[in-house]
Amino acid sequence: QVQLVESGGGLVQAGGSLRLSCAASGRSTSSIDVAWFRQAPGKEREFVARLSWSSSTTYYANSVKGRFTISRDNANHKAYLQMNSLKPEDTAVYYCAARPAGSYAAYAYWGQGTQVTVSS
Repeated sequence: QVQLVESGGGLVQAGGSLRLSCAASGRSTSSIDVAWFRQAPGKEREFVARLSWSSSTTYYANSVKGRFTISRDNANHKAYLQMNSLKPEDTAVYYCAARPAGSYAAYAYWGQGTQVTVSS
């Protein structure tokens, strides 16, 4: 079992930056692939970015490519999402998710989410 807790959300003006953190605890926290998803009001949850356990593979949604960077610190069991050049359409609840390293199954572990609001 893996527990995930996000932090770092808040209110920022368009063009600004935020860094989200995801703290992992529980068994095998270093052998998990991590990802970030987001859900805007009235919309379905969407994929934002993912990072493999070894940090060798990253993948981003087209909407955030070039602006967001996913990273991780396995020694401290944390993952991050650096968000730059934020736009009002980035406003959403952001969720950290995890699954066993190398798995292509659905993400089994989720955090509670952190709100990001970008004002125009």
